[in-house]
Amino acid sequence: MLEGLKRISAGTLPGCVILLFLLVFFSALGIPRLRFLSGQSRLSADTVQSSGFRRQTVPTEAAERIRKMDAPGSYLAVYWLETRFGETGGDLTEEEAAACRKRWERTEGWGGYLGACQAVWDDLECFPVASKGSGIRVSFEDSWMFDRTYREERGHEGTDIMPDANRRGVLPVVSMTDGVVEKLGWLELGGYRVGIRAPGGAYFYYAHLDSYGDIREGSEVKAGDLLGFMGDTGYGTEEGTKGKFPVHLHVGIYIGSGEEEVSVNPYAALRYLEEKKTGVSVILKT
Repeated sequence: MLEGLKRISAGTLPGCVILLFLLVFFSALGIPRLRFLSGQSRLSADTVQSSGFRRQTVPTEAAERIRKMDAPGSYLAVYWLETRFGETGGDLTEEEAAACRKRWERTEGWGGYLGACQAVWDDLECFPVASKGSGIRVSFEDSWMFDRTYREERGHEGTDIMPDANRRGVLPVVSMTDGVVEKLGWLELGGYRVGIRAPGGAYFYYAHLDSYGDIREGSEVKAGDLLGFMGDTGYGTEEGTKGKFPVHLHVGIYIGSGEEEVSVNPYAALRYLEEKKTGVSVILKT
């Protein structure tokens, strides 16, 4: 083709114009391919383990949009790829997300990545602290990977929900999802903890409880069911250690990735559920 272009362009102005047109034409044909390859670089077998995915960044515009959705996993899967996991921000309508999804569905690895997003988000129903009627307010911040130093330096793989009154055994902790009690009992770091395996496969971890509700390993729970009461247990080799830190609930979310489970930042998911925190009726201790 190059020899032909040389003959066309040799010594003639029309030939130069034709050559320029052909170069622009073939360059334009390559742009979609380059965009596709760029997209593929954001979606691989390791995407779910990447720091971008694990941060679960949901900027204001996206947070406002998913607040109206009962199952935002599919939307967020596309949103994160289109915005480089929230780095570029901006809005993406549901119609735009649906159109973009058709393109991403042709990319290898889409199914596993979509499943991970849905596992974190689509089973969410209840904020995990039922504070209505207690006179106690709770708050939380994005403390993902903040420094923790007990026994060894590490990053904080969860979100702490803090009450404005340091009273253990008062605020009910409820399940954020339906599921099965997979783990129950004492951990040195987490104190008395509960681990719930939700229907989509994610593992929801509730730590530092003061006491348990009427549950045991293997119990089926519904979203909003009582798991126990907020406390300050943990950070001790002896079971029952209390008082090493203020009363709070540590929430963790873990999803499968290969042979291991990886933690993801629960902060945005808790913000999504925050408006539902008064919608659970359980008995408050006094």
